[in-house]
Amino acid sequence: MSTLILGALALVAGASQADARSADEPRRSWVISADAVYTAAGEAIEGGHVVVTDGKIAAVAPGAGGGDDDAEDALRVVAVTPGLVDLGAWMSSGEDSLEHSTETPANLRVADSLDLYTLSWDRALRDGVTAVLAATPDEAVIGGLAALVKTGGDHDVDSRIVAPDCVLRGAIGSRPSRWNRTAGWGTPNHFVRRPTTRMGVEWVWRKAFYDALSAERAPERDFEGADEIRMALRGDVPLMIGAATTQDIRTAVFLAREFSVPKLILQNAAEAWKELEMVVASGAAVVLPPFTWNGRIDVDNAFHAWNTAAVLVERGVDVALSGDGSSSRERSLAMQPAYAMRGGLSFDDALAAVTINPARMVGADGRIGSIEPGKDADLVLWNGTPFEPTSRVVGVLLNGELVVDLR
Repeated sequence: MSTLILGALALVAGASQADARSADEPRRSWVISADAVYTAAGEAIEGGHVVVTDGKIAAVAPGAGGGDDDAEDALRVVAVTPGLVDLGAWMSSGEDSLEHSTETPANLRVADSLDLYTLSWDRALRDGVTAVLAATPDEAVIGGLAALVKTGGDHDVDSRIVAPDCVLRGAIGSRPSRWNRTAGWGTPNHFVRRPTTRMGVEWVWRKAFYDALSAERAPERDFEGADEIRMALRGDVPLMIGAATTQDIRTAVFLAREFSVPKLILQNAAEAWKELEMVVASGAAVVLPPFTWNGRIDVDNAFHAWNTAAVLVERGVDVALSGDGSSSRERSLAMQPAYAMRGGLSFDDALAAVTINPARMVGADGRIGSIEPGKDADLVLWNGTPFEPTSRVVGVLLNGELVVDLR
């Protein structure tokens, strides 16, 4: 491997670039030269390079990097961005990840039920998504603790978790109550229970919060999941509530205000543009669903306008885009910034909405979300300007390993 002479960056290179790999180990050290390096941490670097050493970003600077383009550790591409982060990918085991005996299993850990062998992980990687939030579906009022997980690596959950139990996830709307029914309808089973309406969903939320706070004062009334609920009420973890329509967004914001929840994330909040002043005043972060051809999303038929992201960002709201874990290219996370830019969002804000913003929302921005020295080398290689209709992902590095190479 050729020695790198990087001027002021010489201290970063040197001995650490020595290739001590065995024949079976993947290469995890590279010099990536690109016409543009979009760091998501400041201005783009035109004609720059990224040095990756042992799976970590060692240096980012202008210039070609001083290496040989033909060297085996050299990668030459048009553009490089951080790996994309999706907080709405639904990488759970679906209904199998739910606790059906209760509507409020706040202590359930989604990471314990992940299936790492499904094709969804490879599909996400090929779209440039290197980390996703594994969360329960909306069929529970309080679904449990979600985790941010790398989309590739060993088939061992613990080794792939970036942020364990990083949000308490629940939902407001029609979905948490749609399976439940009152007594007298069909064969009695555990779905004969509340809530059966939107009003009932709100009641379950408030009861769970009041019960958890009451148990703190009277330990004999404590219950499983109370500690996790109190964590969210204190702000130790963000409270993420799926709320798509205007009425559900209002309910979520009022609930957070009533209990002084410090960190609120509105997930799937398609109609946040209708409640702009309330969302801004709440200080909530917003995760938007994928755009659709007619604006109507799958959840409660909520309407997602083209300029939703631009309007929210203009008012200072922390916004992330999501791809819903869809198998279609049109709804993939890599396409969402292009749609948001069509609605008026700037390129820099669109890039942030799929990289550093979602990472920051769940407390993982110290490891991923931007191209900065010391962070994980999760990088996306492009054959053109990112998010342009003619541009494609041609390579993905995960922890420094070139796991996708379509050049």
